[in-house]
Amino acid sequence: MRRKVTILEFSIKSGSPEKQRSACVVVGVFEPRKLSAAAEIVDHAAKQFLSDILRRGDMEGKPGTSLLLHGVPGVEADRVLLVGLGKEKEFREKEYRAAMATAVRQLNETGGFDGTLYLTELSVKKRDVAWKVRQAALVVQETLYRFDRLKSKKEEVRRPLRKLTFCVTRRNELAIAEAALAEGLAIAAGMGLAKDLGNLPGNICTPSYLADQARQLGKSHGLNVDVLDRGDMEKLGMNTLLSVARGSHEPPKFIVLRHSGGASGSKPVVLVGKGITFDSGGISLKPGQEMDEMKYDMCGAASVLGTLKAVALMKLPLNVIGVIPSTENMPGGAATKPGDVITSMSGQTVEILNTDAEGRLILCDALTYVERFDPECVVDIATLTGACVIALGHVTTGLLANNDGLARELLDAGHDSYDRAWQLPLWDDYQEQLKSNFADMANIGGRPAGTITAACFLSRFADKYHWAHLDIAGTAWRSGKEKGATGRPVPLLSQFLMDRAARVAKPTGKRKRG
Repeated sequence: MRRKVTILEFSIKSGSPEKQRSACVVVGVFEPRKLSAAAEIVDHAAKQFLSDILRRGDMEGKPGTSLLLHGVPGVEADRVLLVGLGKEKEFREKEYRAAMATAVRQLNETGGFDGTLYLTELSVKKRDVAWKVRQAALVVQETLYRFDRLKSKKEEVRRPLRKLTFCVTRRNELAIAEAALAEGLAIAAGMGLAKDLGNLPGNICTPSYLADQARQLGKSHGLNVDVLDRGDMEKLGMNTLLSVARGSHEPPKFIVLRHSGGASGSKPVVLVGKGITFDSGGISLKPGQEMDEMKYDMCGAASVLGTLKAVALMKLPLNVIGVIPSTENMPGGAATKPGDVITSMSGQTVEILNTDAEGRLILCDALTYVERFDPECVVDIATLTGACVIALGHVTTGLLANNDGLARELLDAGHDSYDRAWQLPLWDDYQEQLKSNFADMANIGGRPAGTITAACFLSRFADKYHWAHLDIAGTAWRSGKEKGATGRPVPLLSQFLMDRAARVAKPTGKRKRG
């Protein structure tokens, strides 16, 4: 049985809330019992109907709360949804996004087909209308996202949402908001692809499957795609990558995607995504508990594919190349053993002390490979170290770089997109931990500063260009009841590329932030 898919239509509007002919108009209530500006307009038209409800204590305005009203007098809409915003002076990005998510969840359960939201009119400190609309699009798609393609029975919404309208205060904001909506929907589409790929199990999402998805993305969005097989990698000397693949029956793939939106001959931005489609740890076998989550070890690759999709949808005037080294990491009779010494594509030798530190082994050959593109800069994205989760938790992505300017760009993009990163040091002092008695370096540096020494390892293969490393081990997926891929850092990467594209379009100016 095929599931009926409902396409959600979005639009931007400017107008008074009481005059909207809609299934539901959404306005906000601050704590304690203070109407937002749009809610006050509705209240005036309804002759203090909302004020009377608040005085009776039906709603305080606490975050996460809502109250659905039918037949509000003086209002054209069938329903009015009040959404709690919390305290007005504490209303920031997090609270705005939470209010938007609450509104969308409730709208999806009202039975109405459309909603008109006046939350985008709310004041968010240091954020303009473009930011609010872009984030609204992302939050809506994230709130409504479901991954049930592998279930025999799908959960059907009786009367799902079909249309959402975001309202802005002034008519001169309409064009800005329309552009921001298109950007937000493009980024959301990229996040959706990244989440879908991350949520697929390892028996479906293999390296070959990732390669097929890249080819499909290329056909549908005008990207050039090349896929290297094992023989191609052997000829190139990608021995560290191939050492990880030895224990698996699944063939490794090396995927290259190109978005040629920039001027001919202009240097590309290169994104490199770790594509371990399942990580058992190899001979250094992981504990069995929560090993199922190692299907998410390809979320770096998924984020590259998702970002390329967003870039293509936005038609950014940049040359962007996505590179994905992909394999499984499995134990087996042919698997690489602790103590083995491997010669990388760069010619540097690596002593494998732990086969569960495999991500850096596939990335280092990829970082050598991308030298041929003479890149403007390179950013790798990887679920690389558990140490990053210990250091930063599940809130922010770890960032290390060999160029402070590139690091600042990524930090700013994370701030602007609310997909934040935090920079850790990449000092030469830490390189000492990678010393080996038998090779140029070891693939691990011990327990102290594990995230930093992993980046130090990668830096030895990225000294010919500006390079940054994003460790997304703590942010790429959630565990527990809400288990699933997050789609991060597609927003950060998309904003980073949008900012670069804006500078290309206006080389003497700076993109206005937030």
